Amino acid sequence: MHNITNQELDKFELHLNEMIQKIQKCQEEKSLKSCSKCDHYFACDLRTDYVKSVYNSMSKGETGGFEF
Repeated sequence: MHNITNQELDKFELHLNEMIQKIQKCQEEKSLKSCSKCDHYFACDLRTDYVKSVYNSMSKGETGGFEF
């Protein structure tokens, strides 16, 4: 397995990594293993931003659909 440096990551992947850290910190603070167990699941701005960052990392900021 090779290590990926920050120079090899694009801005979308860097933002996704940042959002993953924020989500994990929030889950730890609430003693949860998943956002789906949280009372704020549907109204959470952090989760919404995380989902957007996942989409952007996959589409590289392009609008429209993409295939999985």
